[in-house]
Amino acid sequence: MDRFKSVKLVSILGMIGNVFLLIIKGIIGFMTNSRAMIADSFNSAGDIFASFMTFIGNKIASKPYDDDHNLGHGKAEYIYSMLISIVMFIMSINILKDSIISIFIKSEYEFSIWLIIVCIITIVVKFCLYICTNNMSKKLNNLLLEANAKDHRNDCIITALNLISCILTLNGIFIIDGIVGTLIAIWILITAIKIFKESYDVLMDKSINEDTKNKVYNIINNHKEIKKVTHFNSTPIGYKYQISFSIFVDGNLSTFESHDIADNLEKEIGKNIEEIYLTVIHVNPF
Repeated sequence: MDRFKSVKLVSILGMIGNVFLLIIKGIIGFMTNSRAMIADSFNSAGDIFASFMTFIGNKIASKPYDDDHNLGHGKAEYIYSMLISIVMFIMSINILKDSIISIFIKSEYEFSIWLIIVCIITIVVKFCLYICTNNMSKKLNNLLLEANAKDHRNDCIITALNLISCILTLNGIFIIDGIVGTLIAIWILITAIKIFKESYDVLMDKSINEDTKNKVYNIINNHKEIKKVTHFNSTPIGYKYQISFSIFVDGNLSTFESHDIADNLEKEIGKNIEEIYLTVIHVNPF
């Protein structure tokens, strides 16, 4: 199964799972007036939107390059990720406001065993989605799937906090409900900021990381005929990068020989470094 089919499958599973969780959380949350459960239901709504945006972004990103988009459509993933982060940010602020108000203005809710049952169901569903997505992300070394896996893991932790809140209400400690709602809102807010920053970095053509750059230089250094390297540049193309640099070789080599060195180096880098989409090398005489 290739990268794009895997992301498509994960996004569809995520949408199905989160629609189910949204329905049961929303019904029980509003029936009992639990701020923590209502906040958790909004978190599921955000996850549905995120999965839907992942599905659309992945579909666009999977299109091959064309005359209008010479480097493909990979950045679509990050445009849609930025949209997700903005919606999450707005949602978290609203949840945070309501939860803080419920801490200072007593808002006891009617305890129901269904609160605990819904929490347990949520943890089981989210843990299964985490295992599936995490295994697939490791198998394909896919950063987008890894992000989805972390989101499912985080949701397990959030709902575990909600479960603790539900249990404490049995002893009449209702303030915990508002506190947990606040913690969930802050968690969503922090996640939104991280997603926004990651998307912004790619869309603003942030340079390749040092680890990947060092991998490129290690391959170059294995070629003793290359005397010098200058003008190293990189541009993100979705989850991969286009890199370009100049190499200096013996000026007595023929044009064919010097460009053969560059061609072989381009192929070697593309074959051995997954993060590299395209390598462009300029040859100069040393």
